[in-house]
Amino acid sequence: MTDVITWEAPDGKHPARRAGRLSMAAVAEGRKDDWLALFAPDALVEDPVGPSLLDPEGKGHRGTDGIRRFWDQNFGAISRFHFRITDSFANGRCCANVASITMWLGDSGATMTVDCVVIYTVNDEGQITSIRAHWEPDRAIATITTP
Repeated sequence: MTDVITWEAPDGKHPARRAGRLSMAAVAEGRKDDWLALFAPDALVEDPVGPSLLDPEGKGHRGTDGIRRFWDQNFGAISRFHFRITDSFANGRCCANVASITMWLGDSGATMTVDCVVIYTVNDEGQITSIRAHWEPDRAIATITTP
């Protein structure tokens, strides 16, 4: 457990689980270059999976440039993240984490919590080839709190 990740799930040595934990830590600590370095060159990020305000066509964000744009467009307004992992299933090249991600929206003290299942897939080198985050934007928006 760290101040940015609370891990309440089974743990063990698995490449996709390790990559997922490194990804969460880099995001929560604002380390964009470290986060981008975790990905294979042709990786895909779908967050959320399917069409949404973040990705109207629902095609995801592919490759280093697409994933960098995703970071710039979506993480800049977040002043703090906390990841709470309540379950984790690792098998093959994948790890599915059951998560609750709380985000502080700027400096106002407002928060939003996303309950989700995030699936990390890695290649033989342990690089992330895809992140598929399954969550419902309307449910997340309904959690917004203001101080």
